[in-house]
Amino acid sequence: MKRTNIQRTARRIWKFIWEEDSWASLFVNIILAFVIIKFIVYPGLGLILHTPYPIVAVVSGSMEHDGSFESWWSSKALCGQNSCSQAEHYQQAGIAKEDFQEFPYKNGFNIGDIMILYGTKPEDIRVGNVIVFRSSNTDPIIHRVIKIKEKSGEVFFTTKGDHNSASLAFESYIPEEVYLGRAVWRVPYLGYIKIVFVKLIGLFQLIV
Repeated sequence: MKRTNIQRTARRIWKFIWEEDSWASLFVNIILAFVIIKFIVYPGLGLILHTPYPIVAVVSGSMEHDGSFESWWSSKALCGQNSCSQAEHYQQAGIAKEDFQEFPYKNGFNIGDIMILYGTKPEDIRVGNVIVFRSSNTDPIIHRVIKIKEKSGEVFFTTKGDHNSASLAFESYIPEEVYLGRAVWRVPYLGYIKIVFVKLIGLFQLIV
């Protein structure tokens, strides 16, 4: 008798979630989808891709390029305290135009893009790779590596947002322990779904 009651209850719940056409059922479906994605799918992807942040949404324009590659390459930047071009800035870092054109995401990416990360070992990161790292002052940041240093067996990165005129103060010496992953795939604009959802509910981590 008890088993029959459990089966009936289970059938009613199943029908309510998957068959009933009501606002209550829709709300439960949204909550269920969120729970499955956040606590099953997302952690599962993290295990496969070796990073706690397998999927991130871009929420700032620090990696955007204005116009063509050529117009961006000649746009304004800073060389020390002096105004210069992006070309001159990267040349000071030992990066020629031909080098940059071989980099992944050579044309940057945009607000609302989804980036898939892989937890490449810090020692396997190369100049030109786009990485995500933690910052004590802001949300995790996704920028391009422009220099790599090694000290006492530990790797340190210098990064810069393609759109930015120079590296931010905390980007000049990024230790490997705050590194979270390397961008390996881009899905244009799909991240707006996540951005809107986060602004409404505030439950997901955003990348700037």
